[in-house]
Amino acid sequence: MTKAGTTVAQADPPAPAVRLPRRRGIELALLVVAVLLSVYGYCAVGLARHGTVPPGAAGYGAGLGVLALVAHLAVRYRAPYADPLLLPIGVLLNGLGLVLIYRLDLETPDDRAAPTQLVWSTVGVALFIVTVLFLRDHRVLQRYAYVCVAAALVLLVLPIAFPAVNGARIWIRIAGFSIQPGEFAKVLLAVFFAAYLAANRNALAYAGRRIWRLQLPTGRVLGPIVAIWLLSVLVLVLERDLGTSLLFFGLFVVLLYVATGRTGWIAVGLLLASLGAVAVGWLEPHVHSRVQDWLHPFATIEAGQGPNQLSQSLFAFAAGGTMGTGLGLGHSTLIGFATKSDFILATAGEELGLAGLSAIFLLYGLLVERGYRAGLSLRDPFGRLLAVGLASIVALQVFVIAGGVTGLIPLTGMAMPFLAQGGSSVVTNWAIVALLIRVSDSARSQYDGGAAA
Repeated sequence: MTKAGTTVAQADPPAPAVRLPRRRGIELALLVVAVLLSVYGYCAVGLARHGTVPPGAAGYGAGLGVLALVAHLAVRYRAPYADPLLLPIGVLLNGLGLVLIYRLDLETPDDRAAPTQLVWSTVGVALFIVTVLFLRDHRVLQRYAYVCVAAALVLLVLPIAFPAVNGARIWIRIAGFSIQPGEFAKVLLAVFFAAYLAANRNALAYAGRRIWRLQLPTGRVLGPIVAIWLLSVLVLVLERDLGTSLLFFGLFVVLLYVATGRTGWIAVGLLLASLGAVAVGWLEPHVHSRVQDWLHPFATIEAGQGPNQLSQSLFAFAAGGTMGTGLGLGHSTLIGFATKSDFILATAGEELGLAGLSAIFLLYGLLVERGYRAGLSLRDPFGRLLAVGLASIVALQVFVIAGGVTGLIPLTGMAMPFLAQGGSSVVTNWAIVALLIRVSDSARSQYDGGAAA
């Protein structure tokens, strides 16, 4: 277009906003598959043990389906851009855990844990729904960092006043009702670590003295978080809950590495963990006995006393082979009192085989990977550290538990996420999935042009 000999170029029209697919239909389809697989496992146990489909199969399937549908609707309404794999993985692992506990209940008719576990699973899904609906922005948690750490320390101290169970003071038992406060404390400490490190990441990475290849932060910056970590670990050592102590230490080191980008913290963390493990293993009789069982798993057999729990667990994995004996056809109940908690993975290994066990580990790996992916996609440091911390909690738990029951490392006594019996554990894991849902929704919605408009 020309005017008075001057050429005026027309402005290009604005680029249309790119709308990202929300993928809620994919999530719903995966949830249907997860529920059907869980119901199939429930029916397979009944057919293997009694030759008929269990009478409660329809009710179990309907209950699990309703919980999954309500959770899906909450995500669809409040977190439409969330990762579509997180919720189905949680439902499938929880459903498989209920199937395994029901299968073990058939061997212990006087000690039925599946109905109680189903109630706790319902409470966990309810907490998931409440978190997704009412936590509109994960950054709100950053304001309550010191409230979270105070609540975590209180929860860790409370079990000291109660009697020890199986050598550890990690339970609160009142009138037949019991909870494990350390399960909730780990999420609260993850929020505190993420908030503190996000606020002080520059000082942690670039201030202080440099020793060899490691940049040491100033004591004023690193001191408070180290004090909180040491206090929590000392309390857990007094309670003989060394598994959770190792979890907190690993969480602290991972988040410190992510916040600073200094690989030297990984080396320092591994060195300190090794020194601490050796010291506690020699000085604490309860832990020393577990180390001896790990070093010599067949010593009781050679002494004519029969197999211990670890050796029975190894026998169960060996009996499962590649494809397993089939649900309901194993003998992992020979392990003893911890077969529904610490050693439930042995039942999965025997009856589902190496193939089924690999599938379970793949589910955990996907859950952790999607958490890391959401954290790396976020622009705010707190959300990034929170997502990495929550995913690392799951990763560390799976490694510690799986390593213990397979003889890779000494036993530490923790609950396998979603699979093992334990109300506190399943509720906490659903809270972790809810927070990862919220973080992944924020991570993806920030790149959606239609949402921004």
